[in-house]
Amino acid sequence: MDAHEALGRRTFVVGAGTALLGGGAVSGAEAAVVDGPLPDFHPALKDALTFPLAWGRSPIRDVRAWRRTARATVEEHLLVERQDGTPYAPEFTGRSRTRDYTRELVTVSLTRYERVRGALLTPHGRGPFPAVLLLHDHGARFDIGKEKLVRPWYDDTRLASARAWAEKYFSGRFVGDELARRGYVVLCLDALGWGDRGPLAYEQQQALAANFYNLGSSLAGLMAREDQRAAAFLAGLDRVDARRVAAVGFSMGACRAWQTAALSGHVAAAASVCWMTGLKEMMVPGNNTLRGQSAYYMLHPGLARHLDIPDVASIAAPRPMLFFDGGLDTLFPAEGVRVAYDRLRAVWRAHHAEERIRTKTWPELGHVFTDTMQDEVVSWLDDVL
Repeated sequence: MDAHEALGRRTFVVGAGTALLGGGAVSGAEAAVVDGPLPDFHPALKDALTFPLAWGRSPIRDVRAWRRTARATVEEHLLVERQDGTPYAPEFTGRSRTRDYTRELVTVSLTRYERVRGALLTPHGRGPFPAVLLLHDHGARFDIGKEKLVRPWYDDTRLASARAWAEKYFSGRFVGDELARRGYVVLCLDALGWGDRGPLAYEQQQALAANFYNLGSSLAGLMAREDQRAAAFLAGLDRVDARRVAAVGFSMGACRAWQTAALSGHVAAAASVCWMTGLKEMMVPGNNTLRGQSAYYMLHPGLARHLDIPDVASIAAPRPMLFFDGGLDTLFPAEGVRVAYDRLRAVWRAHHAEERIRTKTWPELGHVFTDTMQDEVVSWLDDVL
């Protein structure tokens, strides 16, 4: 089939889907997928998403009651039960000192299913200290997870990969080490598929997620529960001031940060860099989400029948929250970011706490977390914690 024939076929199936929705008769052979792939009737599916539980649309008028109901709805759609009764049983190894902080590896049971290893950095001096649960990105790079954000003093092979990643996205910095140098305890753990829990191949993600669903569980739900438990573990350390724990992340880590703030009472503030949008505005031809694969780490089946993406993040209100995005970030179209920021601010406004939410677009930047952005985040953390 040449390009002209392909275009004609695509135009025909979109028209066929439109005819079907309008009551016209279309044979099964004429149904098709388009743009990504999407079903050719995807505009009708979008129109059906009204997010009836969103603040301002929900019949619940008390904002605190709304938060409780919205959170319960999210919890239900995780498909992974809470793991509060599972002992963490931490094991500390690999201790090493720098001029400003001590580095350790810690292995804990975030769920009853397996043990997870992470990096734990503690500033020198007398605590308890403020703390950051640092959540790594996706990036289709699976050989390193926690090492994307914390310099791997324990593995020279991973160090080479980690340095390249830091140069690409973080102005050559290791964000976790910078936070520890500035006085924060830092915990960063591998999500399933990365670092010590991988490496997963990019094309295996969809099968992994499908197998979770077949087992009555959820890949995204597991990650959400693990992050929730990691926040509680960090807050419970003697070296940490439990009232001053923040979640911070970039890209998928940003999604994890606001999600953890929404689900965990142990998170006092969250900073999310380059992951916030309205769902409908993200589901457009050409967007990376349409490829599936990595989207499964952030997909809770059925939740969109109730809440939009910023609605979920808004459950964290009125705690301090920061959202940065790059104006040149092709993963999150500008209209989606604008819609999301407006929705977020409306919920904080309902709490009479609009000064506690900070949203900013960096017009000259793409999908990055540069040193300048990092410095603003740390200054903000110093203020709110």
